Amino acid sequence: MAQIVVTPMTFEAVYEQSAEIVERKGIGHPDTICDNLAESLSRELCKWYLEEFGAVMHHNVDKALLVGGMANAYFGGGEVIEPIEIHLVGRAILDKDSKRLDVQELVQHTVKEWFRKHIRNIDVERHIRIYAKIKPGSKDLVELFERFQKKGEIPLANDTSFGVGFAPFDQLERAVYEAERFLNSEALKREHPEIGEDIKVMGVRIENKIRLTVALAFVSRYIKDLEEYFYKKEQIKGKLKMYLEGLLGREVDININTADSKENSSVYITVTGSSAEQGDDGQVGRGNRVNGLITPYRPMSLEAAAGKNPISHIGKIYNTVANIICQRVVQEVEGIQEAYCYIVSQIGKPINQPQVLDVKVRTKRDIASIKEEVKRIAEEELERMPEVWKGFLEGRYSVA
Repeated sequence: MAQIVVTPMTFEAVYEQSAEIVERKGIGHPDTICDNLAESLSRELCKWYLEEFGAVMHHNVDKALLVGGMANAYFGGGEVIEPIEIHLVGRAILDKDSKRLDVQELVQHTVKEWFRKHIRNIDVERHIRIYAKIKPGSKDLVELFERFQKKGEIPLANDTSFGVGFAPFDQLERAVYEAERFLNSEALKREHPEIGEDIKVMGVRIENKIRLTVALAFVSRYIKDLEEYFYKKEQIKGKLKMYLEGLLGREVDININTADSKENSSVYITVTGSSAEQGDDGQVGRGNRVNGLITPYRPMSLEAAAGKNPISHIGKIYNTVANIICQRVVQEVEGIQEAYCYIVSQIGKPINQPQVLDVKVRTKRDIASIKEEVKRIAEEELERMPEVWKGFLEGRYSVA
């Protein structure tokens, strides 16, 4: 059985400290693109395995690199001069029982379909080039994966690693998360098609004042000149401010593209709506954690969840389950203001038998009076853990 520890938080709450920083990288940011492409490839591999073999096979396709292209954006139009390069790298079983997967074809299809669905101003045939290097996994890890699979047993952890989570979001975290979602919403894009998908939000709270700095890649074809650019930027700023202040019930200072210079005619416009066309490169694991945020004032894991196999890879499973446990503890146990969860595995041991599962709670109640309730929630999620992979296949759990 797993050792479950429940302890009170004895340190100052983040939201009560004098300063706090939170970041979110939107879906069109090069790092987030890499996360989503790796995860999409893992999902497609799982579907193929299930169709052909009735079970998910060993794979980890959690390495992806985006090499930015070259573009010339100008008001009213623009062109991509050199395409964006997408490199997907990993390990996977590609042939078994006389059945072989054309992985190059699968990668091409996966990447193009993702871009068509999510980055509307990228032409998948002209603006991107796709490269795949997927090779077989090491014999020991493949054997470890197949060891429990053949016996129908609980998956065995394929790494000694840890996952962390916390709940709930505080006001700054909620502001940053919801700001990007609002700016990338279909409703706002219908009003403002000039908004690209590459949106990064950096939130800073100093005492009771919240300031958001937004990097927003405008799409040049929808803006006729410099005056219209600044006019539309003010419109978008006003709508975002109204939305967030209505949501949070407090004032929020909004700043968009603060490097813009009207005097020098220097503004943030792109052909595709993403800095990937020229301004930036991307890599898996450099962006949002599984809860959708980058939170240096909270517990975080450096694991890249995207692309890891959802059956036995702790770097994916534990980070997700840790957040689920925290959410349930806060929602279901009366008198708990917030919860942190830490889980650590041991390679080769059942995934639902971690070395320790530590839940820290902030509460005014006596810890002894709630310890069993918290343990029960943790035990229930450990019991469900062998089935969590289904949520990844269905897209219910975020990796970025």
